[in-house]
Amino acid sequence: MINRQQPEARTLTPAEREARKVFVAREAVKALNEYEAAQKALHANRERLKAERLAREAAAAKSVAGWHPR
Repeated sequence: MINRQQPEARTLTPAEREARKVFVAREAVKALNEYEAAQKALHANRERLKAERLAREAAAAKSVAGWHPR
């Protein structure tokens, strides 16, 4: 039988804890910035597509309104 034990977790020094705290905070800010950039891109793309759709619908309505059977 194989004896698989978890290695003992070593305690972090105060300097390591502080470094980890700074690293985690920096990573959180980075993640939030990436999320905000993605949301801005999504909203900008949605607005662009909406404007294109409205322009197509307006052009279609204009061409249908100008059509007369002969």
